[in-house]
Formats: sequence, C-alpha cells, structure tokens
Amino acid sequence: MFAVLKTGGKQYKVHAGDVLRIEKLAADAGETIQFNDILMLGGDAPVVGAPFVEGAAVQAEVIDQIKGEKLIHFVKRRRKHSSKRTKGHRQKLTLVRITEILASGSDATGVKVATGKSAPAANIAASDDLTQLTGVGPAAAVKLNDAGLTSFAQIAALSADDIAGIEAVKVKPEWVEQAKDLAKG
Repeated sequence: MFAVLKTGGKQYKVHAGDVLRIEKLAADAGETIQFNDILMLGGDAPVVGAPFVEGAAVQAEVIDQIKGEKLIHFVKRRRKHSSKRTKGHRQKLTLVRITEILASGSDATGVKVATGKSAPAANIAASDDLTQLTGVGPAAAVKLNDAGLTSFAQIAALSADDIAGIEAVKVKPEWVEQAKDLAKG
C-alpha cells in the first residue's frame, strides 16, 4: 500500500519504511508526527481524494533536523567596471521515516499533527483571529495563545491584575477595548 501526501507545498509518494527529506517541521528528533493531507491511497483498491481522502493519515517518525546541500548563485556582468555577486543558500529540512499508512480511523493519541505551515502559524487558534487587534501580529498572536488567550472574549474579560500577571507578552489596554467590540460581533 502507498499514499500520496502533501506537505510543505510538495507532494510525495510514500510506502511504509520510506525515508523522506521534507520542508522543516516544528518537531524534535524521535517524535512521531502525523500527516492528514492525503491526496491518494494506492494498492488493491485505490482511493483518490477530492482534494483529500477523508480519515486517511500517514504517521512518521522524525529522524533528524538537517540542512540541504549548498546552492550558490553567481552573477557576473561582462565589460569594464562591471559587478559580481555571489549568494549562497542551504535549505532547512526534516528527515522523517514513514512508519504507518492509515486508511481510515486515524489514531492520533500522543501524535503531533504535521501541517505544511511554519510553527507560529500552526499554533494560532481557528476560532478568533487575534491579529485583527491593532498592534497584534502573528508572533504576538502565538504568544497570546501560549499564555492561554485564544479568543476575543478571553481578552475582553482581562482585568488590570490579569494583564500585569501575563509575562509572555505585554497586553495593551487598547487590545482589551478592541476585543470587547470584536467579541460582540
């Protein structure tokens, strides 16, 4: 049995036991992760998703966080008094080993769900977009989520003592007022 999964903007055809180099994921070596964006399951009875196969998942174990090969981009302009420029890049990658392909009823106990997004965007709650508050960007929204504030109603209910007790991010009083308006609708 094989599966076609999508992660990091790319698609991979995988079998159990395969080792992949994929875009960097926020996971440490030895952790088990799960990919839920499965485009196709192959084998005796192939299943093609529209766009994803419902309930299918692929579990993998993170082997290591590595860097890809060095790419060098050299530009030289001909003629007298011309210019030269050299730029290099090494992509950050995650090395994973596919452990299991689950056709249905994904078992997600104690397993991180891998998304194709970077780590800060994955932590933002889907219920309320805290970046709608003036002065709150994606990084501050992640810090608010880590402090346990995931909705406008929670921020609107903060008192001055609660604001002083939050050390992860400095909550501004204007955010509380804006959250009250946004919580109403």
